Amino acid sequence: MGIGIETTGVYFPPGIENAADLAIKTGIPKEVIIEKFGLYQKHVADDHTHASDLAIAAGRQAMGQIDPLSIDVVIYFGSPHKDYYVWSSAPKIQHELGTKNAYAFEIMNVSSCFPIALKVAKDMIAADPSIQNILLAGGCKESEIVDYDNPRSRFMFNFADGGTAALVTRNSSQCDILESAILTDGSFHDDVRVPAGGSKHFPSAETVEEKRHYIDVKDPRSMKERLDPVSIKNFEQVVRKALHKSGYTPQDIKLLLPLHTKRSMFNELLQSLELTTDKAIYLDHHGHMSALDPCIGLHFAQERGLLNPGDIAVTVSAGTGYTWAATVVRWKGEKK
Repeated sequence: MGIGIETTGVYFPPGIENAADLAIKTGIPKEVIIEKFGLYQKHVADDHTHASDLAIAAGRQAMGQIDPLSIDVVIYFGSPHKDYYVWSSAPKIQHELGTKNAYAFEIMNVSSCFPIALKVAKDMIAADPSIQNILLAGGCKESEIVDYDNPRSRFMFNFADGGTAALVTRNSSQCDILESAILTDGSFHDDVRVPAGGSKHFPSAETVEEKRHYIDVKDPRSMKERLDPVSIKNFEQVVRKALHKSGYTPQDIKLLLPLHTKRSMFNELLQSLELTTDKAIYLDHHGHMSALDPCIGLHFAQERGLLNPGDIAVTVSAGTGYTWAATVVRWKGEKK
């Protein structure tokens, strides 16, 4: 047995906004939201539930009957929009889950982070014989950072809330983590961000009044002109490279586990890899949850019995900044 994912967990808050609700907020017809943007509904957390809480709920499910004291490391890989700024949610997750023997830290690369987190966990276990089990946990409450009055960013209405977790272990009976590929184009570093709250624009009455604490796109037209020619190409590049390093080709893919994007981009990515829609998980009833999407896709794949022993799945995502990342996993577990 090799280093791989033993179990996964998900948690979605009960609140739901459907396409009709979003049509009212955005002014975009419900049919367009469903067909073009690929979103029937998304989960939305209440004011008392935060990213760390969502990660903890998913982590508890992923751990199941596993002794919390057997966890050696807890890594938070979720949204940077957390309970507090300049604060680590990892120690809270470690404490609430009772993983007292684990040290805890965070890695953050916005939406691209799950394939990267898998690589980090695998490499840590391979490099350190004392590590047996690493819990990856992520939460997202990014539904609340969308300003529907801002035409530059309201297209991000697919931002949703949820939690997910994956237990990476030295001797997994369920799947092997194979190789990864990561690509960064830093020329996009200033295109998407929450303008205020950091050291450049410290919070003030003015920043609040100007609604600068919501996610914003500096110049959507410029970003689109620069990003459109490279986005699918870079997605395809990291998938093909990760597969090649693992000894496979796109023809070997049983399931692609991508982030949630508009439907046209999803279809274009499938076409570039010569895959049909039945070979991917598309989160059209959940939306985009920062780095969580590919892990949630893997959980759904296991839950629905879509993977057989020997099947190859690829987690792939991209995050503003701009980084594309893919990690290949090989299923070993029983089909449900």
